[in-house]
Amino acid sequence: MVGRLFSPQSIAPLVLFRIFFGGMMLYHLYCMTIDHWIHFFYVLPDFHFTYPGFEWVKPWPGDGMYYHVAVMGIAAAGITVGLFYRCSAVAFFLGYTHLFLIEKALYQNHCYLICLLSGLMIVIPAHRAGSLDAYFGIVRQSNAAPTWALWLLRLQLGIPYFYGGLAKLNYDWLHSQPLTLWLARRHDAPLVGSLLTNEQAPFLFSYGGILLDLLIVPALLWRPTRPLAYLAALCFHLMNALLWDIGIFPWFMIGATLIFFPAESLRKLFRFPPIDVQSDPPPRSTTRLQKLQLAGLALFCSWQLLLPFRHYLYPGDVSWSEEGHHFAWHMMLREKDVGIRFYVVDPSSGERGLIRVEDFLNERQLSRMGKDADMVIDFVHHVRDHYLELQDRKLEIYVLNLAALNGRKAQLLMDPTIDYAAVERQWAPQPWIVPLSEPFRSEGWTAPLDQWETVLDLDLPAVMQIRPQVQRRRTDKP
Repeated sequence: MVGRLFSPQSIAPLVLFRIFFGGMMLYHLYCMTIDHWIHFFYVLPDFHFTYPGFEWVKPWPGDGMYYHVAVMGIAAAGITVGLFYRCSAVAFFLGYTHLFLIEKALYQNHCYLICLLSGLMIVIPAHRAGSLDAYFGIVRQSNAAPTWALWLLRLQLGIPYFYGGLAKLNYDWLHSQPLTLWLARRHDAPLVGSLLTNEQAPFLFSYGGILLDLLIVPALLWRPTRPLAYLAALCFHLMNALLWDIGIFPWFMIGATLIFFPAESLRKLFRFPPIDVQSDPPPRSTTRLQKLQLAGLALFCSWQLLLPFRHYLYPGDVSWSEEGHHFAWHMMLREKDVGIRFYVVDPSSGERGLIRVEDFLNERQLSRMGKDADMVIDFVHHVRDHYLELQDRKLEIYVLNLAALNGRKAQLLMDPTIDYAAVERQWAPQPWIVPLSEPFRSEGWTAPLDQWETVLDLDLPAVMQIRPQVQRRRTDKP
């Protein structure tokens, strides 16, 4: 078995993936540039939401982020043409992971996937053929690559499919929420808008998504079902691109999924030379270096297979608490309408008031913060430290956080009686998260946000008797 992992096969899939990956990353960076993402999300904000344990990751000062992205573009071009490939892969991996870790409010599953794939590109010998490195003799040209390299890419691309399917096996999704809410709003979508209003459409989308995610990888690997499986994946990703604003992910997966086709088939299709058996003989025994490689592969694969289950270490519904939601391939599973308000009290003078959240956060940060208690506490700490430094005042900060999950009636998400300026972020379950108690509704709860407090008849602490209107924050995608 170990010998088979190191046996040579055609390098064609790896070369094709390298070119495709590098080209897509160039396009990704181009879109970020023309949409002014760098300025709006990395340069302009004074505050960034961080991942626990990575608070030290900060944007570069001045014009540093523009230079950062420029270097990433050069690295992506180097990956594409295979010039100084290893250095280019390292530079892109470090650069993209840095961007990813700076701002938690920008989390997308495909961004996490790009971080992982760019890291794998460092160790995968995809530059031995069809590259400038091979052309100029920087590396020895070879039409073969070890089998483990191809299967490692297949595993990493198959994990989002399979774990995305497992995540859909929850009560809400099996009862077609939140798709019922989302499809009703897409009645004006081109070509398919009228079909989305059919009462059976949410169930077809829900169960079709489960079946595709769970079965697509084995169906792609089995020759009789491979063409039909790829056609199903193609239609699935095109539909996602049509209905949802999820960036490059559908287009990236359309191309990347080709790697599940046999290496020899791709070699013949793109007319790669066959393997020279004499120059690339199968290994006779496992060397010490290969054993170290196997240990590293086993560690990485174990991490990827186990990490998505960590949300089971936390109580309650992960879509409600958000604990363990990230890095678990929970894609398109929930809609939360959120109303949030921050009350500040000066204990020395008794003065109290409201925090103008829009003075600190941009629109994207506002839309993401209220649903995640960890992000709320991260923001509270920023405000606490801001006023302590600016006015030398130690303040108490209380939070009224109401949320409605997948059409349920709104309820408290966080305990309103706690001074969150005095609590610290933690890896363990957060005791201030109020458990989800509202029952599932097949028809969405439609009370306007400015009426929530009246309709819910909340028993709020005295500090929250100020009741201005709160703006609605809705996200139609994860």
